[in-house]
Amino acid sequence: MQLRFTPDEEAFREEIRKTLLAAVPEDIRHRNEAGELNYPDDVVATTRALNAEGLAVTHWPVEWGGKDWTPVQRHIFSEEMALNFIPDLLPFNAGMVGPVIAHFGTEEQKQQFLPATANLDIWWCQGFSEPEAGSDLASLKTRAVRDGDEYVINGQKTWTTLGQYADWIFALVRTDPDVKKQAGISFVLFPMDTPGVELRPIELIDGGFEVNEVFFNNVRVPVSSLVGEENQGWTIAKFLLGNERTGIARVGWTKTKLAKAKKLAAQTPAPGGGVMLDEPLFTARLAGLENELLALELTQLRVVASSADGKPNPASSLLKLRGSQLQQEALELLADLAGPQSLPVDAAGADWTNATVPDYLNYRKVTIYGGSSEVQRQIIDKAVLGL
Repeated sequence: MQLRFTPDEEAFREEIRKTLLAAVPEDIRHRNEAGELNYPDDVVATTRALNAEGLAVTHWPVEWGGKDWTPVQRHIFSEEMALNFIPDLLPFNAGMVGPVIAHFGTEEQKQQFLPATANLDIWWCQGFSEPEAGSDLASLKTRAVRDGDEYVINGQKTWTTLGQYADWIFALVRTDPDVKKQAGISFVLFPMDTPGVELRPIELIDGGFEVNEVFFNNVRVPVSSLVGEENQGWTIAKFLLGNERTGIARVGWTKTKLAKAKKLAAQTPAPGGGVMLDEPLFTARLAGLENELLALELTQLRVVASSADGKPNPASSLLKLRGSQLQQEALELLADLAGPQSLPVDAAGADWTNATVPDYLNYRKVTIYGGSSEVQRQIIDKAVLGL
C-alpha cells in the first residue's frame, strides 16, 4: 500500500517546505524537535512569522486569511509543518474560536477578533469541561444569568490548557436551565482579567503545569460577547469539536516519532547483541505501526475531501479515535526502546531516554480531550454506522 502525490502536489510540497524553513527560525525548530519549546514566546513568534507569509490560518475563509487549497494540499501543509518541526499553531486560536467566529460571529466580532486571533495578538483558552461535565459536556452547570445588557456568570471550568498565558476565554455557559440540557447552552467570549475570574494551576502526572482550573464568581460580561444566538451554544460546540477532531489525528507528528524510533533503534544495543533495529519483534512492531499510520492517513484524506461548506464530517471521530491511539502507541514504543534507562532522570546528563516516560504519561490525555474514545465510538455507532 502506497500513497502517491501528483507532480503538481509534490511541487506544492517543496514550495511549502522552503517557505516554512525560511519563515520559522532554526533555533525554534530545534527546540521543538527536542521538546523544549519556550512558552509562550516560541509559539507567538512562529504564529506571527507564518501569518506574515499568509500561512497561520490556512483553513479559515479566504477573506480572513485562509487559502483556497484542495484537501490534499491542506494535508501536505499539515504534514510539512510536523516533519520540519514547526511548532503547532495554538489550536484554540487557529482551529477552534477563529473558525467559530468566522462562521457564527457578527461582522463587528469578526473585525474585532479575527485579525488579532490569526496573529496571536490575543491568546485564547477554552472553557468547556467542568468537574462533572467532561465527556458528557452537555451536563455543564456554569450559569450565565441575563441582567440588563450583561450576563452574570458563576461556575467552574477545568483542564483549561495553557490558560496561564491566555488573554481571553471562549466558554460554554448555561443560559436556560429549564429546557433539554443541550438546548440551554450559549457560547460567550470575555477577557481573562475580567473581575471575578480566578485561575488555579493543576499539576499533571508528568510533573508539568499545562492545565488549569478556572472559577467564575459573579463575572459580568456584555451581552455583545455572545457568539451566535442565545442557546445556540451546543450547535457551535459541535461545529468546533468536529473541526478539532479532524486535526487531532496528527499523522505527521506520529510519523516523526516513528522515524525517531527507527533512528534510535539503529543505535540502541539489543540484549542478545547487535542493535534493536535488527530484532525481529521490534521491527515487526514498528512496521505494523507504520502501516496503521498509512491507513489512517488515507482515511484522513477521504474524510477531509468529503467535508464541505465548513460542515464537519462525523467520520472525523474515526480519525480522532485511531489517531490518538497511534500517538500513544508511538510514544510507548520509544519508552520501551529506552527501557530501564528511561527511569532515572539526571538533569546534568539527560538524553532522549529521560524524556520518554514523561512524554508517554503526558499523552495519556489524547484519548480523553476532544471527546474521549468512548464518546467517539458512540458517535461512530450513531452518525457513521447508523446503529
